Amino acid sequence: MATGMEPYDQLLRSAARRLTGHPRRLFQAEVATLLCGGSPRAAERRFGWGRGAVATGLHEARHGLRCVENFSARARRPCEVKDPQLAADIRAIVEPHTHADPELKSSRRYTNLSAAEVRQALQQRYGYAADRLPAERTLRDVLNRLGYRRKRIQKAKPLKKLPETDAIFANVVAARQRYAQDPEAVEVSLDTKAKVNEGDYSRGGKMSHRCAGADAGGVGP
Repeated sequence: MATGMEPYDQLLRSAARRLTGHPRRLFQAEVATLLCGGSPRAAERRFGWGRGAVATGLHEARHGLRCVENFSARARRPCEVKDPQLAADIRAIVEPHTHADPELKSSRRYTNLSAAEVRQALQQRYGYAADRLPAERTLRDVLNRLGYRRKRIQKAKPLKKLPETDAIFANVVAARQRYAQDPEAVEVSLDTKAKVNEGDYSRGGKMSHRCAGADAGGVGP
């Protein structure tokens, strides 16, 4: 190839890089027809284009057809898609250690297992070799794609003692002592309960089965 043609070849390469798909293949086919005698191999040697793409472009230009691109199939498939058994084993390990979204706003699941613990369990329980498993960081992404998020499971919070509790019981003891010797006094034990929140939770302390509402007769589920 003559040295004087190099600037023009660079221009053609640059033009091809700015195109994609069907227009790019037609452009490469046109250049190959005019400058390379219609040879895909000659176009590959001169311009560095893939001869398969050039051959496809020549075929499309000759018959007036267009080959449909499948760009989504070019990317690497996730490891849980390539190996469904791996995904099933991960679910078997993580599922007993998960709980649902406490606000019931999504189907997201939370687990207290880390990616490193899941990876170790896969090796110990199912005999996976270390080189077959994804790295810890990749496994964290796999867990997220499977719908699991890392979150420490919070223990139930006990109801805190009210400041008036001691005063209430002191008043009860004093009243019992005051009327203990009165023969006409009758002691009645009455257990009353006030409506208080059960804890600092997303539903204001209410339990889930109490949030369904009451029926027509005024009785809840």
